[in-house]
Amino acid sequence: MDLPENSYEKDTNNELQDYVGIWKGTWNGKTILITLTKVTNKYDNVYKYYRDYLIGKFVVKDANGLILFDNTNLPDENAKIIGIGFRKIDDKYSFIYNDPDLCSMGGYGRFNFTDSTKTKLEWKYSEDENILDTDCFYYGWAQDQRPQPLPNNTILIKQ
Repeated sequence: MDLPENSYEKDTNNELQDYVGIWKGTWNGKTILITLTKVTNKYDNVYKYYRDYLIGKFVVKDANGLILFDNTNLPDENAKIIGIGFRKIDDKYSFIYNDPDLCSMGGYGRFNFTDSTKTKLEWKYSEDENILDTDCFYYGWAQDQRPQPLPNNTILIKQ
């Protein structure tokens, strides 16, 4: 989208509000609780305009309830899930994930409602192939042994 500098990409239809709340999903014996929050009228330094978007913070627990990841106490400006917007091709909401605490692990994903009551989200996420330097604590680990803070595919239920 090519918007003039200092313009405002506003959620005029209040579509983002339906996503706001706590969402729960499971995968591989883990449980994730994602809190989605709407940010309004925030200046985007990259594109030089204001916009409304969603951010996500989450906690992941293993099958025994042990917390594996928790970034729920971060300030909003440091949220690790940042909304990009609705995709024109299929109207799914896109996001990026970047985790400086995990050697800048990151990727892209999307989610959308699967039911008319808007209580279930289909979640899809793909991790980027990040190049790990030797300072990374999991440098040299096999891919299946590395941290996996986000599910690749799951259904999230509104809590």
